[in-house]
Amino acid sequence: MAITPAHNDALIREIDDAVREDTIAHFGKRYGLWIAGLIVAALAAFGGWLLWQNHVHARADEVGERYAIALTKAATGKADMAALTELSSADQLGYRAGAMLIQAGVKAEKNDLKGAIAAYGAIAANDQLAKPYRDLATIRQTALEFDSLPPQTVIDRLKPLAEAGNPWFGSAGEMSGLAYAKLGKRDLAGALFAAIAKDTDVPRTIQTRAVQMASLMGVDAQIAPRPGELKDNMANAQ
Repeated sequence: MAITPAHNDALIREIDDAVREDTIAHFGKRYGLWIAGLIVAALAAFGGWLLWQNHVHARADEVGERYAIALTKAATGKADMAALTELSSADQLGYRAGAMLIQAGVKAEKNDLKGAIAAYGAIAANDQLAKPYRDLATIRQTALEFDSLPPQTVIDRLKPLAEAGNPWFGSAGEMSGLAYAKLGKRDLAGALFAAIAKDTDVPRTIQTRAVQMASLMGVDAQIAPRPGELKDNMANAQ
């Protein structure tokens, strides 16, 4: 009997399936143990990773509790310097930076200005720490040694922070304005104080001082109303 095209296609599919099954069987016999071993190893590695993550989180929670206790003690004037020293080398950089800032602050409160300035300087120069911590340290360091620094040094150090839009614009701008005034650059000082006064992101107390300083520099500055203040004032007027 002649083989029709349909029978030919069916035969080809059967042969193809048989070859595929034989190949899979041969592959399984030859590499099955290896595959099973790899699966076991992968599962073991994943399990180890989970255990390590649990350990890391547990360790972080422990450090966080110690940091909270140290922060509370420092806030009540009973700073535990030994605990802070230990936390200042913690693996968690946030807690490390916080502990270092508290240490520097305690030194400043105890009038150890030299020690506080050095501590803030170390934080500001530590590239491992996040920029907000370093910027805060720069502000505090400069405030403590403002009177002993050349005015131009103050201006140069705070220049990146003394710009509108920067979170530290108020504090950095105020010190920079005073430094300009010391140099006799009243126009630059007045312009900077005026910019501070109209920046609604700057604390109101700094804005108020900026208006006063701008006036002394011969610049008419006004405090810009914050969002919602105009509406509130109009409502009160009615």
